[in-house]
Amino acid sequence: MSEDREDADVTQITSDVFEDKNKRKKRKELSNEQKREIREAFELFDTDKDNEVDYHELKVAMRALGFEVKKVDVMQILKDYDTRKTGKISFEDFNEVVSGLIQQRDPKEEILKAFRLFDDDESGTISLRNLKRVARELGENTSDEELRSMIDAFDADGDGEINQEEFLSIMSGAL
Repeated sequence: MSEDREDADVTQITSDVFEDKNKRKKRKELSNEQKREIREAFELFDTDKDNEVDYHELKVAMRALGFEVKKVDVMQILKDYDTRKTGKISFEDFNEVVSGLIQQRDPKEEILKAFRLFDDDESGTISLRNLKRVARELGENTSDEELRSMIDAFDADGDGEINQEEFLSIMSGAL
């Protein structure tokens, strides 16, 4: 076998391995909670309860699931999935679209989005004040002492606040 032929065979095998890996990634199953969230968002925003969503319902449902969609994105989804030309898509189509988007999410970027929700003053850290605000917004009756001990438990550099790296470490361990 010639050297060029061997190189071509290795390239094909490598390509096949990467293709199989990509197929496995695409087949990654959503968690039951993710499936439930998709169903709940659809049902909540299917205001006329016809098991279909129109442009406005689709846009709001997708935003509720955390996707920053623009008008052009929503119009494209409707164009691609509205086969009966009703201006609406079914739950099955919605589920397919949103499931695919969820599978494409970057876990690190999702964690950093969550960090930014805590870091409302954009200081780059989560302080006791930030944590108190979030606890209050969630209706949690948590003492300053409890919140401080939460920070202390994960504050690797000892500065009294949680930075992005520490938050990533906390959240990555929870995954």
